[in-house]
Amino acid sequence: MSSKYLRFGTSGILAAIAAIGVNGINAIAPVDLLDSSHFSNPQSNNAFAQDADEQVNIRVYKRASPAVVSVSAGNATGSGSIISSDGLVLTNAHVVQNARSTLTVILADGRRLPADIVAFGNNGLDLAVLKIRGQKNLPTISFARSNSVQVGQRAFAIGNPFGQFQGTFTTGIVSRIDQQRGLIQTDAAINPGNSGGPLLNGQGELIGVNTAIFTNGNTGGNIGLGFAISTDRIQPFLTAVRQGTAARTAQRAQPTTGSQTAKALPLNGATIRGFLGKGNNILPVDNSFFEIYSFQGQAGQRVQIDMVSQEIDPFLILIAPNRSQLAQDDNGGGSKNARIVGKLPIAGTYFVIANSYKGGQAGNYQIRGIANAGTATNQVQPQGSILRQTGILGSDAPRLPDGSPYRAYSFQGRAGQAVTITLESTDFDPYLILVAPNGQKIAENNNTSQNNPTAVIRGRLNRDGVYRVIVNAANSGGQGRYSLTIR
Repeated sequence: MSSKYLRFGTSGILAAIAAIGVNGINAIAPVDLLDSSHFSNPQSNNAFAQDADEQVNIRVYKRASPAVVSVSAGNATGSGSIISSDGLVLTNAHVVQNARSTLTVILADGRRLPADIVAFGNNGLDLAVLKIRGQKNLPTISFARSNSVQVGQRAFAIGNPFGQFQGTFTTGIVSRIDQQRGLIQTDAAINPGNSGGPLLNGQGELIGVNTAIFTNGNTGGNIGLGFAISTDRIQPFLTAVRQGTAARTAQRAQPTTGSQTAKALPLNGATIRGFLGKGNNILPVDNSFFEIYSFQGQAGQRVQIDMVSQEIDPFLILIAPNRSQLAQDDNGGGSKNARIVGKLPIAGTYFVIANSYKGGQAGNYQIRGIANAGTATNQVQPQGSILRQTGILGSDAPRLPDGSPYRAYSFQGRAGQAVTITLESTDFDPYLILVAPNGQKIAENNNTSQNNPTAVIRGRLNRDGVYRVIVNAANSGGQGRYSLTIR
């Protein structure tokens, strides 16, 4: 089977391959490309990588920031992107839909200019276009080409968080692409006031419009999950604006984006009954309801979290105390129920997001947490494991450019830490990809041997941070159940 390397673009893995003399990425043996001892001068390589990262950050900010604006609509504030030299501004509908007077757009150079609403997204799409009055030769943001965004690539956000810090620049990666809902999930820090601002690639091109975050009501800050509307939804809207067929009034209810206080989730197996529907928080990107739970976890503690329902399609997300996403699941509990099983990496307050996979779903659900889940359930954790996750690659899974389904997971890693990542399935040919904290793909593997279709990546991590694991099928038709273990 041919390597999937070209599908994900160039990365630092080339240097690792050259250093250890591997002729192809799709080698039969488990991949072992992470140990820095393979390099002649690890310190200089790390310094070079850090310097290169800084140069990318600087380049992106210089290219894009002049065209990022702050939007003031009465009591509401947000961000936006100038998309034409005569002053068209792309932002979120929920930022401006309740404006009772002329809007004010604040440019990067500090000028405050009046603007008018031109159009809103059709069918409740959380987009709007404004027109700054009497301007020409304004700086603009370029759009990335369609279908160019990939899981694991670096992502950058510029905006006006909390309406007080215009031009704030944050970095992260693309952690999930939901093609069905037109969403990009990122761990780049996005906070209230960033709504409507651009999510950018490494060339400073717009890949999405930041529109929603999960927050904890006690702090109002981002707890690790941000969403952007992808360009495949933006471009048809802009075409409708140019043709004069876009809506002139807002077609959506005003959403709430996560202001609730987290509810306690005991880890004693007690079942909590909940309801997703009217009165809950709403993600503006897809109009899905969600609730937030929290629990106190200990480093090394094994937990299992189940969300079951006969009325909605449950979706679970687990956020660590450092606000990194540890795991997410749609169907791991079987019969569309969600389950996350894993070993907690650090002590502190963990957040659980109880959500539905599809927008607009309303209904009752049950959620429970179990500590020491390795012995409390039939899914015994391997000794020393960081995470064990079962799931399903199905027709509802997001797709990579070659059409193959995937799921994305993450874990907190330390420089020098030895890890073994194993993906097993009897239903499809597994394929594993490991992405470093800087967004570079550093390893991938298909088969342990010709007679064993299990995919394995093992080695030592070369830096601290959040690593991403992409569970994938070797061919576009691969579907079925799988088990992922990180230890």
